[in-house]
Amino acid sequence: MEKLRRLATEIAYAQSLAKLPPLQRSLVPFLYAASSLYKLVLSLRYFLYEVGFFQRHRLPVPVISVGNLTWGGNGKTPMVEFIALWLADCGISPLILSRGYGGGDEVNMLRRRLFGTAIQFGVGANRVAVASQFIQKYGYISSWHEELCLDRKKESYPDSKKVGVVVLDDAMQHWSLQRDLEIVMVNGLTLWGNLQLMPLGPLREPLTALRRADVVVVHHADLVSEDTLDDIKSIVRKVKESVPVFFTRMDPSYLFDVRIINSKISLRALHDAHVLCVSAIGSADSFVKQVQKMGAVYVDRVDFSDHHIFDAEDIEMIRARIRELESKFGLKPIVVVTEKDYDRDREILKQLYPFKVFVLCSKLKVVPCCNSSEESFKRFLRDQLKFKFLAAN
Repeated sequence: MEKLRRLATEIAYAQSLAKLPPLQRSLVPFLYAASSLYKLVLSLRYFLYEVGFFQRHRLPVPVISVGNLTWGGNGKTPMVEFIALWLADCGISPLILSRGYGGGDEVNMLRRRLFGTAIQFGVGANRVAVASQFIQKYGYISSWHEELCLDRKKESYPDSKKVGVVVLDDAMQHWSLQRDLEIVMVNGLTLWGNLQLMPLGPLREPLTALRRADVVVVHHADLVSEDTLDDIKSIVRKVKESVPVFFTRMDPSYLFDVRIINSKISLRALHDAHVLCVSAIGSADSFVKQVQKMGAVYVDRVDFSDHHIFDAEDIEMIRARIRELESKFGLKPIVVVTEKDYDRDREILKQLYPFKVFVLCSKLKVVPCCNSSEESFKRFLRDQLKFKFLAAN
């Protein structure tokens, strides 16, 4: 299954299907047929929502959707964390809703990072039911719009568990819940691949779905050129001329040892080091490029498909790669993994002992670009929430 996923990914991001190796080319007809069926089902499902056959539910609080058009690596979960922390800093208790896909690694990561805040988590495929349960149990606040701010922080997080705003993680295709703000994340490194629908390409919906976006955020903006950013902005504006476009990046903060979660290791530990990046995330390239920018003298990599759960065989394979590097350079390399990989299974990576295994901790930052900034992004979120939610009620 892992090999098949790799082949599908290579096809999805190939510049030309005609130039693919024979094995990948042989899969294209089957993937094309599956993609056509997916498009038919997607169109029918959207039509049934539009005509009211499937019901769209509205909550008594504002709903922010953070989603994307492609699979993995677009910065959705970091953006959810960014928004939830901003709301909590303003004295509003947000409820994050996630379907808990892939063993719940993203939810586990958010729970660990946001521990001690007023942010609550609801997990389940039926996010309407999960949200309703929280609102019924804890209640909700109706004066949230009076609390929204830009740079003012509360001295402490709110004590009340009343839900103020709902933040949906990975929800652009979750049409059963009405939203007041649709944020669409785009991976600046990979964009939309071959522009084909899954499984022939990486698209969950056609590019025209950007017309539903209230704002488009280009992630990993620091890893591509300014010309590329201009091109992305131009493509987005051709689909929806008026949509605001912001840019974000991941800002590395520190490392910690997988055996000592409370340890804080300086990023300088990777300077002039030999590093093996191990990841099972949607955009392994961005992770590797980030480590390279931190001054590692040599960076090797072992990539798995997004949400892959490491097993004993994987650990032995990683050990073998470490020994190869040790034999080649005469030094023990440092293994670096992402937070998502760590939170998927906090025990298995400890089996790589006595080799050093560090977790790279990063947070999302809004990149000052094209007259936009973190302050202008928060101002946009605040104004849109107030306008759209109050207008709908």
